[in-house]
Amino acid sequence: MTAHFIKLFTQPGHAWRDIRQDEEEHPRQYLAHLLLWALIPAISLYFGTTQVGWSLAQGELVRLSAGSALQLCALLYVTILIGTVVMGAFIRWMSRSFEARPTLNQCIGFTAYTATPFFIAGLAGLYPSRWLAIAVLGLAGLYSTYLLFVGITTFMRLKEGQGFLYAAAAWGVGLLVLVTTLVEMVLIWFNYLNPEYVREVAMLSAGM
Repeated sequence: MTAHFIKLFTQPGHAWRDIRQDEEEHPRQYLAHLLLWALIPAISLYFGTTQVGWSLAQGELVRLSAGSALQLCALLYVTILIGTVVMGAFIRWMSRSFEARPTLNQCIGFTAYTATPFFIAGLAGLYPSRWLAIAVLGLAGLYSTYLLFVGITTFMRLKEGQGFLYAAAAWGVGLLVLVTTLVEMVLIWFNYLNPEYVREVAMLSAGM
């Protein structure tokens, strides 16, 4: 698992060949990667929202209560897992149009490894900031897209020329799945979990 992670950022072409071979020899070997790396955003967000907090107005610091933060992070973790499985199912379904015959497990594994940059980007949750999150997630999206286009031909063992169209279709569906799952998470968070905020106001006096 560690070797695959390093190669995804140093030799992505070789990494995809190794990942496909491991998936054939040991189905569901991606599970450890998915279950462990998906913890990074959840744990980081818990620390950031309970210990660091964020500011909505000058002199005011907002944090989540421990209970609310735990609910949010558990919801985020489950959302990541569901989103990965759903995306893998879509990739499996689309494979029929591109003469590829991957199993569902292989497609979920492909999705999990492609999403690795997003897992690492979850470290931004340690310091809740809108602009930091946008910048980091943007970079993660770019590299995840690169991994998708570089890896899909090798992993799915497609003929030359089929990979780009397959990757483009997967990218479009992936964007839809990402937006849909995040919106659902936010709706559940606000409508059913009743988040509890802790506000701290810093009293500032002139001349002190």
